[in-house]
Amino acid sequence: MPTVTTPDADIFYTDSGGEGPVLLLGHGFFMDSSMFTPQVRDLSPDLRVVTWDARRHGKTTDAGMPFTYWDLARDALAVLDDLGVEKAIIGGMSQGGYTALRTALLAPERTTALILLDTEASACTPEQKSGYRVLFDQWCSTEPLEPLTSALAPQLIGGEPADWTSWISKWNSSDRMAVRPAAECLIERDDVVDRLSDIDVPALIIRGENDLSAPAEKADELKAGLPGAAPVVTIPVAGHAANWTHPEPVNAAITAFVKALR
Repeated sequence: MPTVTTPDADIFYTDSGGEGPVLLLGHGFFMDSSMFTPQVRDLSPDLRVVTWDARRHGKTTDAGMPFTYWDLARDALAVLDDLGVEKAIIGGMSQGGYTALRTALLAPERTTALILLDTEASACTPEQKSGYRVLFDQWCSTEPLEPLTSALAPQLIGGEPADWTSWISKWNSSDRMAVRPAAECLIERDDVVDRLSDIDVPALIIRGENDLSAPAEKADELKAGLPGAAPVVTIPVAGHAANWTHPEPVNAAITAFVKALR
C-alpha cells in the first residue's frame, strides 16, 4: 500500500481506485484506516474511497514531534496531492471528523462536501481533559492493558462484543507509549464552532443513537453551524463507531447524499 512522505511523517493510505468521486476518510482515535473496510467494500466503485492512517496510528510513522489536528489536515491534503486529486469529499469519524473540518477550513477550494461521522467541532471541557489524562496515564503505564481495553471498547466502538475483538487484540499488542503525542493533540484541540459558517459546502452528519462520546447536542451544533448541512442522520442502537458496527444504514446515507450531490 502507498505512503506519502512529508517533512514530518510517512503517511500510509489506501485507495480503492476507480473513476467515481473521491471520498477521503479519516479514522477515530485508537483506530486506523481499516475501520472503513465496510465503506470501501460497499461504496466502491461508485465512489473512489481513500482512507489514511493518522500520526501515531496504524502504519503511519512520524518523527515524534507534537502535532495538532491542523497538522493532520495538512497530512490529509498531502494524500490528495500524492494521488493527484484536486477536489474530494472530505470525511472522518470522531477525531477524523476534527481533521475533516480543519481540512475544509484550510482548503475550501478542494472540498466538495463533508461527511462527519460521530464527531464534533468543540474543544474539550476541563472535565473532559481531566478524564482523558487519567485514561492516557493508565494506558501509558506499566499496568496490564487488557482490563482497560476491554472496558474501553464498548464506549469507543459500540455494537456487540464481536465488533470489538479485532480492535482489542490490536490495542493489546500495540506500542502503548506511542499514543502520547496523539493524546495531547486530542486533549488540547482548539474549538472551531465559530468557524463552521466558513465551510459553505454540502455536509452530511451521521451519529449513533447511543453515542456518548459525541452526543446528539454536538451533532445539532454541527447542523446549526454548517450552512450546507443536511438533517442529522441518527443510526438506531449504534454507538460511537456506527460506520463499523452498523455499516448498512451508514453506507445507505452516504450513497444517498453523494447521489444528491450529483
